[in-house]
Amino acid sequence: MNRWCITAAFVAMALSINRPASAQSSVTLYGALDMGVNFTSNSNGHRAVSMVSGDTWESSFGLKGTEDLGGGLNALFTVESGFNGTNGQLNEGGRLFGRNAYVGLSSEKGGTLTLGRQSEATQDMWSPFTAAGSGLIGDFAAHPFDNDNADWTFRPNNTVKYVSPLFGGFQAEGTYGFSNSTGFANNRNFSTALSYALGGFSAAVAYMKTNNGGPAASNPSGAMTTDAVFTAKSQQNIDAGLKWSFADGSSVAFAYSHTDVYDPIGNAFVSDVGSGWNSWKFDNFELNGQYFVTPETYMGGSAAYTNARFNGSTSDTSSHWIQVAFTAGYLLSKRTSVYVQGAWQHASSETGTALDQPLIVGSNGPSTGKNQFVGRVALLQKF
Repeated sequence: MNRWCITAAFVAMALSINRPASAQSSVTLYGALDMGVNFTSNSNGHRAVSMVSGDTWESSFGLKGTEDLGGGLNALFTVESGFNGTNGQLNEGGRLFGRNAYVGLSSEKGGTLTLGRQSEATQDMWSPFTAAGSGLIGDFAAHPFDNDNADWTFRPNNTVKYVSPLFGGFQAEGTYGFSNSTGFANNRNFSTALSYALGGFSAAVAYMKTNNGGPAASNPSGAMTTDAVFTAKSQQNIDAGLKWSFADGSSVAFAYSHTDVYDPIGNAFVSDVGSGWNSWKFDNFELNGQYFVTPETYMGGSAAYTNARFNGSTSDTSSHWIQVAFTAGYLLSKRTSVYVQGAWQHASSETGTALDQPLIVGSNGPSTGKNQFVGRVALLQKF
């Protein structure tokens, strides 16, 4: 996407509406609190029990608003903050509105255009096919190091997003996160996705790429900064998903993702990654499902296999992870539920770095062995 595409999108949206003088507006406060107690079988060689906030659904609050401009056009905004319910501290690198901070226009005919810090296309259209991104299980079902961002570890800054209207079940999305520097490609991010839905069947394909991003990036004002997973010369994600949903809320889904990380020097989940790497390549395969025993009682699970190739200047290493996660819960009301969940991960790798250690997202720390189990009992309340 370039400046001419962005200008054209604004013009197309403006030409698609006729605006009367009157307008109506609304603002909504919303959020969630997800609090529970976790058990980790091996955290740096020890068992651990701890209170943890936001494993299934990030504890957060937000404001969103719309203004009816007439003729099918609406102005909109969203500001949303994630926080740690155990101590009140902000998530997303300490940002006040780290989950979302954007403004835009939405047209029935022209689609939606937004500007600000916001999710990219793979998160919006592909991650709902995973047990992590759909909110079925959350952190415990994230693939190793959340290498494909299915668990929403990061959101790009400085981003323009366009989402098309539905056309015969198809919907498209594209985003571009500016580097905000004279080096146009120095820490930029862009993505695109296409989804399709017909009855209970849905599918999506998505693509994302980042140049020179990450917590240790040379351009700290760019699109991908402190909450990015990898610091590397470039990263690209290629994703696909299929899902079948049923009338009672049950579902079964398959998700695949491929992640390429070139010239990596850092990983947000582990500090000791070694040096001299040319590339890290991950292939993730996941099957997940949810079943409602009664309208109030549900259970779900996921099974994932990840194969990775760590290519170095002196040697290459093949690694793999097997991860199984489950959840069961009871809906006390439409907004409040209690649940239990757990996950087991097995890692097989010989890089000689912390990349070899099992590390379930949401655990108390990496395992010193080849296996790790994490369990959780929690209460989730949305408002």
